[in-house]
This record gives sequence, C-alpha cells and structure tokens, in this order.
Amino acid sequence: MDKKLYSNIFKRKSFHLFRNIGNNHLTIDELKEIEDYFYTLTPLEEGIKVKIKITKDTSCKRGQEYCIVFYSELKDNYLRNIGYLGEQLDLYLVSKNIGTLWFGIGRPKEEVLDGLQFVIMIAIAKVDDETKFRKDMFKSKRKELADIWRGDYYQDIGNICRFAPSACNSQPWVVEASQKEIKVYRYKKAGKRGIMPVKMVDFYNSIDIGIFMCFLEQCLYHNGLDFKRKLVKEDNSSQELFLNAIYEIN
Repeated sequence: MDKKLYSNIFKRKSFHLFRNIGNNHLTIDELKEIEDYFYTLTPLEEGIKVKIKITKDTSCKRGQEYCIVFYSELKDNYLRNIGYLGEQLDLYLVSKNIGTLWFGIGRPKEEVLDGLQFVIMIAIAKVDDETKFRKDMFKSKRKELADIWRGDYYQDIGNICRFAPSACNSQPWVVEASQKEIKVYRYKKAGKRGIMPVKMVDFYNSIDIGIFMCFLEQCLYHNGLDFKRKLVKEDNSSQELFLNAIYEIN
C-alpha cells in the first residue's frame, strides 16, 4: 500500500452534493491516471479479479462529473476487498483535489463488466480549491473512541481511524487492542441502519470494514509500527461481533 496517503485522511470529506466547487473539470489525462493508479493498488485479498469503469452513465445525481464503478468476482471477502482498494483510491483522489462520495444506492448501466459483478461506485468531481475539503476532521460526527476501541493501547491510532467513512455513517467496527495485537470486528445489530434496507446492511458494512482497515493500516505505517495481518472469514452465526482481522504488532 502507498504509505503516503495518510495526510489525506485529514483532508477528505464526503461531497454529498457537488456544489460550489468551481468550474474546473477532469481531463482525459486525469481520468487515465486514475485508472492506471487503481491497478497499482494493493488488494486486501489476493486472487480476486476486480475492474473499474469511469463513466457518466449511472443513476447517481449528486452533481458529480463521473462515477468510478467497481466490479468484482464474487469470491469470499470480495466486499471488504473492494472497500480496502476503493479507500486507497479515495485518498489518492483527495491528494489531487478531486472530491469524492462513496455512493451505495447508485446503479450503473452495466451491471456486469467482463464477467465481473457491479459492487459499488464512488462519485467524483474536480474541486477548484483545496480549502473546500475538510478543515477540521475532528468536528465530524463520529462515535466516541470509547464506543469502538477496547483496551488502553494505540488509542492515538484509534482516534484517527475512527473517522473512516461508512454507509449511513454506521461505523460498524469494534477494535480490541493489546500491546501485541489489534483485533478488528464488524459489529452487526439486527434492523435497519439509516436509509439502508435491512437486507443490505451486511453488504455495505462489509465494504465499510475494508475501508476502516485501509485507514487503520495507514495509521500503523505512519506511526512506524510493523505488523502482520491475518484475515478471518466471517461465519454465519447470529452473534453481534464478527472477527475480521488480527494485526500482530512486531
């Protein structure tokens, strides 16, 4: 993973509507750079085929210029893999003054691309002034650290990665941290989350966990911590906490 993305965590924001962003536009060269950069990203899960398409032909109507549409093989853990890849791309776009919005409810014209299934999209538009991005991340509405972080270790890291974006701001993560280990869980509570239909909560929150793990790893890199990551496949039990990853801190 590109370890230079960390500073963009503080700058990024979700452009729920692309208004008052100036008259700059993405060029053909910039669009090509986005595509090229995506295929250099580090996947969370090896061996899952993914593709993107940059298009205007979607149901998203938020004032964006384009949408980056993500497609994937439907293999185990493909959702958190897309979240992990997509958030790397999100932070890269922020570094180029390109505004972004993870847009879960949008649909592209092409539901299948080269045999891969549509998963989710990110709406994008060029922003003319970087001051229109986030000025103070800590004023954003997020759960308190004590609500998601269990243990006295690495709380400074937790206080940054808790600002990862998530569907309907559901923030479906719980972390257990000890000196030598960080465990990441997906929190699942029955029922609707915001505008998400009940049947889609697991879908979007699994993507969210991949996004969170991207933030977490950027924070670990920034703090000079070496780690070994072990991914865990979720089971189908009715429990509320699903272990997703164990980070062994060296």
